Amino acid sequence: MLKKTMVVLIAVLMTVVLFNCKKKPQIKGVNLDVSFSEEKLSDDLITDLQLTWKTDSEFVKMSEDFNIFIHFWHGNNLLFREDYIPEIPTSTWEVDKEYKYSKRIYIPAFIDEFDPNFKGEETLKLSIGFFSPYDESGESKQLVMEKKIKVFPPPLDTPEILYEDGWYNLETNPDSFLKQWRWTAKKAKCIIDNPHRDALLIIKGGVNKGALQDQKVIFMINDLILDEFIAEDSSFEKTYNIEKERLGESDEFYLTIVTDKSFIPAEILPDSGDERELGLQISFLYFR
Repeated sequence: MLKKTMVVLIAVLMTVVLFNCKKKPQIKGVNLDVSFSEEKLSDDLITDLQLTWKTDSEFVKMSEDFNIFIHFWHGNNLLFREDYIPEIPTSTWEVDKEYKYSKRIYIPAFIDEFDPNFKGEETLKLSIGFFSPYDESGESKQLVMEKKIKVFPPPLDTPEILYEDGWYNLETNPDSFLKQWRWTAKKAKCIIDNPHRDALLIIKGGVNKGALQDQKVIFMINDLILDEFIAEDSSFEKTYNIEKERLGESDEFYLTIVTDKSFIPAEILPDSGDERELGLQISFLYFR
């Protein structure tokens, strides 16, 4: 009986050893440099992320085209991610070459300055590597870099955005392409602190193509038109580099969003009791 037990135990141990000896394919000779457009990172910040992949003499040609994962961890929580498909497929990468990738990313607001344990900064862990888009098990993931990044609260002079007339309450839906948004009326106005310097304005939103066709959207700073357009798709993203002269001399300025058409859901949807006059959805408004 003892002998039989020993045989079974040895068989189990061999199975465990063989399983643990299975190695994921390694990507040799690949180095990575990471940089950001801002020297000091904060939360609630848009910044440009630059990845520079470098292959050296030990590089072995990859057997397939991998995607690249970029994960930002706060403790054990995946704060946000930015996966991408290399413009030059990894199976065609060569020895002693550079492959660059640049992406504008948004570090969401996550720092709680009122937390008694807050020490003036937070640490994010940046993990970057390769994975196969055809692998659902996650076994193909190969970590190339893991790096700690210091993140600080936004500077004290970061402009505050106040939603004034023409805005409805924040709505969320994880299954929607916008995830979260505020509906505007036909005209909506924000008051924003004037930083008295050049600044970046980004507006993401959506229009209801089913309810309104060829809906014109107009953005105004104070009384002057910044842009007007008809969105080609249901969603849009607009980026503007605003010169300080355009903001005026006052300590605040107005950002106004106007549309030439609006709709009332209850009038076009039989089961809707929504009597609001709706213009468009604004999911992200950034000024800094």
